[in-house]
Amino acid sequence: MTTRLTVAQALVRFLAAQYTERDGVRQRLIGATWGIFGHGNVAGIGQALLEHTDAMPYHQGRNEQAMVHAAVGYARQSNRLSTHAVTTSIGPGATNLVTGAALATINHLPVLLLPGDIFATRPADPVLQQLEVPYAGDVSVNDCLRPVSRFFDRITRPEALIPSALNAMRVLTDPVETGAVTLALPQDVQAEAYDWPDEFFSERTWTVRRPGADPTELAEAVRLIRAAQRPLVVAGGGVHHSRAEEALAEFAETTGIPVASTQAGKGSLRHDHPQDVGGIGHTGTATADELARTADLVIGVGTRYTDFTTASGTLFTGEDVRFLNLNIASFDGHKLAGQPLIADARTGLEELTERLEMHGHRVAPLYATEYTEDKERWEQRVDACYEVDEPDTRPTQPQVLGVLDALVDESDILINAAGSLPGDLHKLWRTRSYDQYHLEYGYSCMGYEIPAAIGVKMAAPHRPVWALVGDGTYLMMPTEIVTAVQEGVAIKVLIIQNHGYASIGGLSESVGGERFGTAYRFPSEDGTYTGPPLPVDLAANAASLGMRVLRAKSVRDLREALAEARAADTPTCVYVETQTADTVSGAPPAQAWWDVPVAETATRPSAVKARELYERHVSTRRRHL
Repeated sequence: MTTRLTVAQALVRFLAAQYTERDGVRQRLIGATWGIFGHGNVAGIGQALLEHTDAMPYHQGRNEQAMVHAAVGYARQSNRLSTHAVTTSIGPGATNLVTGAALATINHLPVLLLPGDIFATRPADPVLQQLEVPYAGDVSVNDCLRPVSRFFDRITRPEALIPSALNAMRVLTDPVETGAVTLALPQDVQAEAYDWPDEFFSERTWTVRRPGADPTELAEAVRLIRAAQRPLVVAGGGVHHSRAEEALAEFAETTGIPVASTQAGKGSLRHDHPQDVGGIGHTGTATADELARTADLVIGVGTRYTDFTTASGTLFTGEDVRFLNLNIASFDGHKLAGQPLIADARTGLEELTERLEMHGHRVAPLYATEYTEDKERWEQRVDACYEVDEPDTRPTQPQVLGVLDALVDESDILINAAGSLPGDLHKLWRTRSYDQYHLEYGYSCMGYEIPAAIGVKMAAPHRPVWALVGDGTYLMMPTEIVTAVQEGVAIKVLIIQNHGYASIGGLSESVGGERFGTAYRFPSEDGTYTGPPLPVDLAANAASLGMRVLRAKSVRDLREALAEARAADTPTCVYVETQTADTVSGAPPAQAWWDVPVAETATRPSAVKARELYERHVSTRRRHL
């Protein structure tokens, strides 16, 4: 039996029938479709969504990149078991997807992209918004999405949709391969009719695998752990993707091995868990970084070992340090010349715990005492950053976090991606639940927070969801405030005004750039932006987009505003100007280095001095072979 439908109608019907299942829990794979319509998709996917509103919910966006961020936020909050699709017109609508696709793929988060494309049959050539490539007639701007997609196909014939759609679902649901998946849809093919086999629209359930470890690799992993005197776990985002938090807690409690976390892995253990030692790397705590410097075995669980985690190759400096990498992806399992343990994070941790418990293995009491006391000292530093002596003055950025920390409970979710906030949050935030800390730091994309908060809130409608943004990030992409208002998605946006790119300003100063071009100020006669601050009112801007706005001029005001925003059932913004307009944040400085190359020759003393310091740090870099 067959059913005659357009390609777009068939695709929508197919997507509505796709499900995932893990641990006996089944849910829809594509929960909804975001779209901005233009001449590349309005008569195809747009008409199909209208035709099938009962089967496929639709959400209207304002910016194509932001729609991807919203879908990614939804996917992460859904543990990668459900996501959204995003449809756009051809031309700029399609190329606006590239940044969001890169973010999704780098963070291993599934999202389905359905950009319109130029005519497959080429009745008119070129068409509006077509990029002409003299040496290749089959190239369009959509090809920009190839390197940032885990799967890419252009559907130039109706029947080609069947194998391509199935491959797209395979990649979206594969815990190793998942990321952005792109099906480029020529606008004429979208509207073309075809007799589809009814089996194509049957419900399909894609099982998300939990592979166990190879017995030989498992035995070697147990041997390495039992031989280690100063082991340290580095928990990455894979712990959350696998929902391995309880398994990690049991492993840590059984063995006494301390657990440090990357930005993506923070929250793998609660902040008050005895084995939690905080964030690791350039934005990490002194406790975790000192343990890293003296570790003889680093047990990476679901981590990619980015340069922030390894302090650009200068953090793990123990003479005989070895790496044991539990990861579902072989590519990551072999990093730093480590011993791979290729398995699902939860399954692998459970197998390790069982084997080690059989041997009665546990770290030496002196080691446990050392990291426990170090953690207590760090918590005292956090308390000092949060402390407020004068509640009627403007807060520092750490004090803003301290006020929020005193207000939230384990149900709150915090979203951030870029600026000085990620460093402060990684060092200072006391995470209360496994999914409270939502930092997109694989791509660190300014503008991610507000649309991602919408996606997270859609996945967790009964929980308070906070988008924490600096003024620089806010100005990148405030447009989805309109979407939150339109859809009634009651996110809370906290705008922290520090008059510029504060994080990069601090970095610029440290590398001899003297904060050039990083402040939001009027230009001065010498060509630098050192004049008066710009008279920009971001609170008024948010209000003009339909959001309720609460202004806080002091710590006391901030406490009241945040409490009011948390209780609100409509989209609400809290705006606060911080005390330290020309510094990064006032939080503890970086506890480990990060490689940002400094000019090798320069006449300005600041750059000369920065180069001398840079060369000292570079000399400590180590290749783990």
